[in-house]
Amino acid sequence: MLARGAVAEVVLPGDVPGMAVLGHEALKEFMGHPDVAKSAEHFTALQEGRIPVGWPLTTFATVPGMVTADGAEHRRLRSLIGKAFTARQVAALRPGVERLTAELLDGVAAAAAAADDGVVDLRRHFALPLPMSVISELLGVDAEFRDRLHTLSTQVVSTDIAPEEAVAANREMVAVLGAVAASRRARPGRDLTSALIASRDDDGSDSSSSSSSSSSSGNGGDRLSQHELIGTMLVMIVAGHETTLNLITNAVRALCAHPDQLELIRTGAADWADAVEETLRWDSPVSFFPFRYPTRDVTVDGTVIPRGTPVLAGFSAAGRDAAAHGPDADRFDVARRSTTRHLSLGHGAHYCLGAPLARMETTIALRQVFTRFPDLRIAVPETELARQRSFVGNSVRELPVVLGRSAS
Repeated sequence: MLARGAVAEVVLPGDVPGMAVLGHEALKEFMGHPDVAKSAEHFTALQEGRIPVGWPLTTFATVPGMVTADGAEHRRLRSLIGKAFTARQVAALRPGVERLTAELLDGVAAAAAAADDGVVDLRRHFALPLPMSVISELLGVDAEFRDRLHTLSTQVVSTDIAPEEAVAANREMVAVLGAVAASRRARPGRDLTSALIASRDDDGSDSSSSSSSSSSSGNGGDRLSQHELIGTMLVMIVAGHETTLNLITNAVRALCAHPDQLELIRTGAADWADAVEETLRWDSPVSFFPFRYPTRDVTVDGTVIPRGTPVLAGFSAAGRDAAAHGPDADRFDVARRSTTRHLSLGHGAHYCLGAPLARMETTIALRQVFTRFPDLRIAVPETELARQRSFVGNSVRELPVVLGRSAS
């Protein structure tokens, strides 16, 4: 698609017309454009009633929270969440992530030992529970809810799900998150959900209320409504573990497929953080992210994007754009020294709030995995790895590996 132009017309599920911005510079311009919004009030087809019930991308468009807010409303919501992702807060999480990583790798080794062929799914046993546990601890999600939330979030981000399945998954997700919020209100802790509830209820209002009294124009601009609370939790759960799950998975795949690049890290010519950044560019954990909408007709790289069009951010294509990353953009190179920064974590006001946490988790994961299992290899050819059922998330469903000898 990128070879045909930096901006492309696409057909979304349900024959909904849209567009995708694919070129690096075009995407950077579009994401920072003053006449481009995130709120679905600018989604013409939705506002005109032309989007069917159960459309698989509805959640991306309509979930209440900072990812679908603009201007002052976005700044209000982002400021409430941002307190949990300061450099100091993320640094404080490091020792716990280090311990959890080591414990999970113990489990990986045990699972491999118990398998007749020694093959273990590194995605299921390691890449998934690491970020899921971290974001759950941050949000105060009890262990009893975590597996179900992962299953539901996978359905929510699936782009080929049937309408009735999409509706059911979204309803159950709201119900489960409501139960999590109720648990935290009954037993507050030092977690983000408890803090958000306290902020929402500090005027003595009923936490079960979904009124708009907590909006920025109402009784206290730093409070969340019930809908905003659940929407914020949903976004945090999905973004907080699905993207890092894909990032860890893709990075392990890339390093196993490029042993020369792994050797550069082991010899000190590059480091694990370089591998994380190169994976973000070369095999972005999010391929096409929904949605942004021009508030008027906007011209990007010579192509007019009509007002109200749902537009996908084409992170995968932008990461391979030779015009930005050089003629070898298709090559995985952990020692790449480029002045052009990838866009896989966003750009502008909606830059990924959890980027420091995702980078930290993945760096720790890669270092410990390849230090403990120096001969780790993928158990099947890359072509046999089934892809995710989504054009949003970008990874494989399973990562079967053979651990080889253990360095511990």
